[in-house]
Amino acid sequence: MQNALKKLKSIVTERSIRNRLLFVLGMIVVFRLLAIIPVPGIDAGRLSQALASNQFLSLFNLLSGGGFATFSIVMLGVGPFITASIIMQLLSMVIPSVKEMMQESGEAGRRTFNQYTRLLAVPIAALQAFSFIKYLQSQSVISVLPLTSLFSNILIITAGSILLMWIGELINEYGIGNGTSIIIMAGIIARIPTDVSQFLQSYTPDQLPTFVLFAAIGLLLIAGVVYIYEAERPIGITYAREARGMRSFGVKESYLPLRLTQAGVMPIIFASSLLLFPQFLASIFTVAHSTKLQAVGNAISSFLQNTALYAIVYFVLVVFFTYFYTAITFDTTQISENLQKNGAFISGVRPGESTGKYLDSIVSRITLVGSLFLGVIAVLPLIVRASTGITAFAIGGTSLLITVSVVIDLIRRLEAQVALHEY
Repeated sequence: MQNALKKLKSIVTERSIRNRLLFVLGMIVVFRLLAIIPVPGIDAGRLSQALASNQFLSLFNLLSGGGFATFSIVMLGVGPFITASIIMQLLSMVIPSVKEMMQESGEAGRRTFNQYTRLLAVPIAALQAFSFIKYLQSQSVISVLPLTSLFSNILIITAGSILLMWIGELINEYGIGNGTSIIIMAGIIARIPTDVSQFLQSYTPDQLPTFVLFAAIGLLLIAGVVYIYEAERPIGITYAREARGMRSFGVKESYLPLRLTQAGVMPIIFASSLLLFPQFLASIFTVAHSTKLQAVGNAISSFLQNTALYAIVYFVLVVFFTYFYTAITFDTTQISENLQKNGAFISGVRPGESTGKYLDSIVSRITLVGSLFLGVIAVLPLIVRASTGITAFAIGGTSLLITVSVVIDLIRRLEAQVALHEY
């Protein structure tokens, strides 16, 4: 307790940390102000009904940071940027030049990679804006627009998405935490008063068992996410200042912490975003004029409405993206090279390539545990929804996972900043 109070005091008194936190809060305020500026011509009542009756729109509203609920100028949120990131990182697995740009070309290569990601987000945002406008027109949420108004609305929505992407990158650079995750979390938290108010208005005494079950599952999710995100495997490291023959002198012992979930919250966000794509296509195809497209849309919708299949796909995607993002962000080859350059080694393992292979084997095993656990927690709300028939469980479970994960990551980064100033 005393240690926690000491850290809290450091956060408040250290000017640089305080300024970073205030910058994050300022950007969140800007985002929430943008989220209440609606695109012209929207029927708010019909939009609320569409969100209440369509799980796809509700999930998209969640990942957009809450801007879709008001059809605001930032209605797409950071979704196009997330989609562009997934595409670019998948391309890095099949195109060697993209992989070299991202991993082997240093800081300049990463800047170029990020720039391509931003450029790719622009046409994705424009396509999503056009598709959503057409879909909502078919649902009578938006009146049919003339060509000039349609073009201006697409331009406004695209610009809003790119502006939000820029705000997220400003948070990365001048604030604390992952800007994309913080924006999503801010939208989730902003919805809490509305969700609580709606629950209290519709609450009846016979719903008490369901509410208790929901609360118990929420606590289970929080405990599980905190446990798995804090778990780590320490790898002992020895620093030898001088070596004579087979003996080392001036030895210093340390350890390399390998976390079970090196990827953090991104696998959940990536998996949820990728699952939105077929739902998005189904929503567009089912209102198309072509009977073939309608048949395809109905087939996709029936597949996604099968809770068992949907849960299996979601589980597999969470596991895949956990491994995928860990491989991108945790380069064992580079770590082994850095250890060798600093005169450090792992006991019983030769420096260099052998150390890299050893770290690969350890990371693969612990990531398997972390990814399976995270996948189970991710699909648990879906299982409960299938048992109770309440759609809010699936949406609420995803919200809880993202919020808890982002808060844990933010606390870690704050502790790192405090430790940096102390030393």
